[in-house]
Amino acid sequence: MKYKVMIADDYKMIRQMIESILIPTGKYEVVCTASTAEEAVQKCRYQEIDLAILDVVMGNDTDGIDAAAKIKKIRPGTKIIIVTSMAESSYLSRAKEAGAESFWHKELQEQPLLEIIERTMAGESVYPSSAVETWFGETVNTNLTSRELDVLRELVHGDSNAEIADKLGITERTVKKHISDMLIKTGFKSRLQLAVRARAGGIAVND
Repeated sequence: MKYKVMIADDYKMIRQMIESILIPTGKYEVVCTASTAEEAVQKCRYQEIDLAILDVVMGNDTDGIDAAAKIKKIRPGTKIIIVTSMAESSYLSRAKEAGAESFWHKELQEQPLLEIIERTMAGESVYPSSAVETWFGETVNTNLTSRELDVLRELVHGDSNAEIADKLGITERTVKKHISDMLIKTGFKSRLQLAVRARAGGIAVND
């Protein structure tokens, strides 16, 4: 019996690449694909899936991690692997909270995707041993504190200092201090540049 697989990614080329990895093994059948997170959830409502492989960012739609949580409620027995190319550090903890068995980073690639799939279907939970490290201006993303990253995500969202302070339960003065510290670390000249470069590099994502 072959495992029934769903692949959800907004890039057709990526969906085809993953399928080309699975088919030669003879163990897997790709029974459906999806280009949005909501489409992935809907397809799991109407057919049994043994393994769902979900990209995180799929356009402006609900992301793959939110979809994973919904799929687990619909079909608790479906195993889920989250995949991404983003360096956003919160994805790891969010994926675990959503109930995803495994996580594969396209850039980090500690193990080949097929190995992650095989281990996941054998009952393992496989996550990267560390967060992805990438350059962010004159520093690397892992040199930012967790609170700085919280502020950065709200900056990416376009929030004012007052809105960020309200959301995070801190003072505006503290928000300004975190932004100032990040500007010093990165060498960027403005909060706008900080936000734009963070979003473009996948370091802080808030869709």
